[in-house]
Amino acid sequence: MFKRLVERGFLAGSELEAVMAESASFSSYPEDILLSRGIPKHEILSSLSGYYDCPFVEYEENVIASYFLTMRLDMEKLKNALWFPLAVRQGRAEVIAYQPAAPAVIADIKATLNVERVDFLVALPADLIRIIEHNFDVSPHFPPSAGRTPLARTRTFLADRRSLFACYRTSLGKGRTGLAFFRTGISFISIAAVLFRIFGMGLSALPVALLFAAGVVMVIDGLVWYMPARKNGRKRLDCFSTEPTWGTTALEVVEPGNEPRFVRSGPVEVAAALRDGWRRLSPVMRRRFLAGDRTDFAEERTVLACYRTKMAMARTGLAFTRTGVSFAGLGIAFLRQFPVGVWSFFDAALIATGILMSVEGFYWYMPGRRAGEQGLASIRKKENSRSIWDFVFPQKTGLSATLPLRSSYVKPSYEPGIWATTGVALERTVLADRRNVMARLRTAMARSRTGLAFIRTGMSIAAVGMGLMVYFGTALIGWVVLNAVLIIFGLALIADGIYWHVPAERVRRQFPYCFGEMEIVLPDYGEPARFWEKVVFSNDSVE
Repeated sequence: MFKRLVERGFLAGSELEAVMAESASFSSYPEDILLSRGIPKHEILSSLSGYYDCPFVEYEENVIASYFLTMRLDMEKLKNALWFPLAVRQGRAEVIAYQPAAPAVIADIKATLNVERVDFLVALPADLIRIIEHNFDVSPHFPPSAGRTPLARTRTFLADRRSLFACYRTSLGKGRTGLAFFRTGISFISIAAVLFRIFGMGLSALPVALLFAAGVVMVIDGLVWYMPARKNGRKRLDCFSTEPTWGTTALEVVEPGNEPRFVRSGPVEVAAALRDGWRRLSPVMRRRFLAGDRTDFAEERTVLACYRTKMAMARTGLAFTRTGVSFAGLGIAFLRQFPVGVWSFFDAALIATGILMSVEGFYWYMPGRRAGEQGLASIRKKENSRSIWDFVFPQKTGLSATLPLRSSYVKPSYEPGIWATTGVALERTVLADRRNVMARLRTAMARSRTGLAFIRTGMSIAAVGMGLMVYFGTALIGWVVLNAVLIIFGLALIADGIYWHVPAERVRRQFPYCFGEMEIVLPDYGEPARFWEKVVFSNDSVE
């Protein structure tokens, strides 16, 4: 196979025998050993071409097969079998292979592609593997899930999750509005009940009855709004997040459906080195990394949306608690103010209903509280982490595109449209980074709103305790203890709300909701590259 190398004086016959023996001992390719010994690549390829009597091919990004051909094939199988079809037509296939003469390879190709004749090209194993990976749109040694199409599929599932969370938050907002109706209706009913008990069924009965009826209508309307929110609020949400690795792993979706799970592929050994050598990457490889970055950003936004949804559940639960506290407070006040009678059943019902509502509201409170802590921790973790600007634009000097910067990104050898599409991918990734900054801000503000809901709930509970104590005095020790418990519990909730609100406000003031300016002007391919317009980048957060 490699006698040509001996004939041309690149190595002696004994050296060739040693190479073949080493290849057999270590299960390595002899071509790789020859390359490591300094034999020119084109000489090795010429030897293979002469031996197999077919042209040779090297890895280039323009060696591409039809997508409709590759979509029916398995990347890992082709990498193991070391062959790749370039074209199939009329029972005939053009195939790149490492061992074109091997009967097993020929039989595998014919059976897989359903062809009768195969025209071969030969390639080195490393080049053939890169050709296969490139045609499946993945960088070296990455799994198929790291291709731009699988990553786009993962982002679609993440977007669906965010839409579902937004739907839940809208339902919970409607539920809180319904509870406001509910509280207003109960206030109307309570006022009507007081008037009935004081004035009886006299001349004022008609307007009092209308007030009572209006309260009943509002209570029913509030329940209609609230019940769907209650159903959604009781759902368990998983805000699990994988650890982003800036392109050294790929985010994958498993068990797609109503409850998809997201996992990460194993680390790719060469990925970090590829990422660090960003300027040496081709535009296509840059776009693959950028697609992975956007997927990581999409995962973070989804997890933050989950945290905000849980906090919205907590706010809805606290609104339910405030409603229950109002019920119980009214019932206690009526029970203590009026003598025991038929209306006492109404008072007891108010108290019991209020207690049940308060307990249910606090059932919603604890998961939301944990989500608030986790959301703030996530935001703080991202404050000092590296961003897309650190990887793509390592210069921190304002990042205006001087000629050296521009020439490192735009090269005359790039085909028309390559830089433009890569620039658009970069712009989309920078915009995704901005959306994540704003998502972090929204999460901080959601935590602040939830803290304020704690404060409102605490004030409601403390106000009920203080009002009962001031109005009825301290004569009965049992009621005094109950009032004191309400006041202390309310003050504790107020303190907890301040603990939530202040750090979130600090994050809100310090965290920019938008930063960076970037405009990519499409180059004029009718002119030499040196006459193209400058590509200007900037980042306001960089000093």
